[in-house]
Amino acid sequence: MGIADLRSLLRQHRRVAIDTCIFVYELEANPTYKNLTGAIFNWLEESGSRGVTSTITMAELLVQPYRDRDSRRVDDCFALLTRFPNLSWVEPDLGIADLAASFRAKHRLKMPDALQAATAVKEQTPAFVTNDAAFRRVSELRVLAMDDLL
Repeated sequence: MGIADLRSLLRQHRRVAIDTCIFVYELEANPTYKNLTGAIFNWLEESGSRGVTSTITMAELLVQPYRDRDSRRVDDCFALLTRFPNLSWVEPDLGIADLAASFRAKHRLKMPDALQAATAVKEQTPAFVTNDAAFRRVSELRVLAMDDLL
């Protein structure tokens, strides 16, 4: 698999859930993954594309800038990501919380991961883009891992 396979999957599904690590790789311009994440974010700018992520993603992304007391990076995250086209930020509701608890118990996920998985399932996304092997345990998701594309 490679970048062509990723582009094909994105065109095929037109709606995917995106895990926090994909945002981290993109924001940090990670040299290993930048071509892949660039393809994802370019796809998000296309008409008809839809990315979904939990608001948990923003909480996870902001930890390091807050730890570093870097208010500029905090502002940059909000400015860039909250205005990104075709990207929906889904807040956990009681249904997502219930499903997340079920996933945490059934698949032994950490709570942030359980919330991400539950959000993807509740939003009926056909694919979940991540690089975290823990999500492979979630049979309710079609997981696409970045390392599988390298």
